Amino acid sequence: MSTGVVPGVDLAEVRAALGRAGSAPGPAEVAAALRALGALVSEASVRDTVDALRRESEGAGPLHELLALRGVTDVLVNGHRHVYIDRGAGLEAVEGVFDDEAQVRRLAVRLAATVGRRLDEGSPFVDARLPDGTRVHAVLGVLTDTGTCLSLRVPARSTLTVADWVNGGSLHPRAAELLRRVVASRVAFLISGGTGSGKTTLLATLLSLVEPRSRIVLVEDSRELRPQHPHVVRLEARPANAEGAGAVVLADLVRQALRMRPDRLVVGEVRGAELVDLLMALNTGHEGGCGTVHANSAADVPARLEALGALGGLTRAALHAQTAAAIDLLVHVERLPCGLRWLRELHLLEWDEAAGVCRPVPAWRFPAPAGPVVPEPVAGAGAERLQELLR
Repeated sequence: MSTGVVPGVDLAEVRAALGRAGSAPGPAEVAAALRALGALVSEASVRDTVDALRRESEGAGPLHELLALRGVTDVLVNGHRHVYIDRGAGLEAVEGVFDDEAQVRRLAVRLAATVGRRLDEGSPFVDARLPDGTRVHAVLGVLTDTGTCLSLRVPARSTLTVADWVNGGSLHPRAAELLRRVVASRVAFLISGGTGSGKTTLLATLLSLVEPRSRIVLVEDSRELRPQHPHVVRLEARPANAEGAGAVVLADLVRQALRMRPDRLVVGEVRGAELVDLLMALNTGHEGGCGTVHANSAADVPARLEALGALGGLTRAALHAQTAAAIDLLVHVERLPCGLRWLRELHLLEWDEAAGVCRPVPAWRFPAPAGPVVPEPVAGAGAERLQELLR
């Protein structure tokens, strides 16, 4: 995937020649630049060079082809020598994408400028969403020893159905049946898991099961959820501008969402003080609310929520009391070593009055498949209680 398209001539030389002449990268100008560089000029070489220059100056430039590959969820750039993609089976190295560090930096700066953000030595990192929904994070080489780093998260091109999860080997049929009943019963739940475990993808799948007459209001830091549902209102947080003004945080959006008559209030990812507003909403008659949270296991979720609640000023005792009253179920997904995403656990959140805390009680565990063999699920202490909850 070299950026040189004419033998013996690097694209950077063509770009420099056009810059010296003050010319736009049109066919006539590119042909003149190629002649000046002593290259063989033909209709094909001019067309290919013009296309290459436009790819570099529009969209994701040299990364465009990688982002368009089927199944790609992430493209990672660690300086110009190391580029990786993730297609669901772990990271794969890709060779020959960039020529030098300057090319990576130009792309990072241009992507930031596309969404009105500044990226330079004074502001050496940026986190933003491109117009096509791709989430981009960039860090300039002044902060790393590998050169400019880019992390691009590709939005889902389609929303998976529950059947897709089962057929793809990521969901046990018994788990699929339980999740359908969870949504129908308007149970409040959180999906937990690590980065890349499929939390957001599974949440979009479950929201697509919500009855069509319900109004779903989504609150997200960056737009990722794309449920197949006829009545969805999306609210997206906004970072501060170059002057440090104009920021809109998730906590503000949750409060606004409550005034928009939601039948289902959804926080794409709970990561800060907005947890307090979400718990208050779910404790005031908003049934069926849900969201995702980072945690290594369902059992670790209360500790994670404690940390987030502290950001919103909740004491440990208040957080546990609010959580026990607001959240019914924890759904934990993980990414297996083979790259497969797998729903591992369902836990109920139950109040321990003696200790004054809420504790996860295992309802079902779904052992990971071993090759073509998918073990049967294991009922936990909360299995019977979950059945009662879903009636």
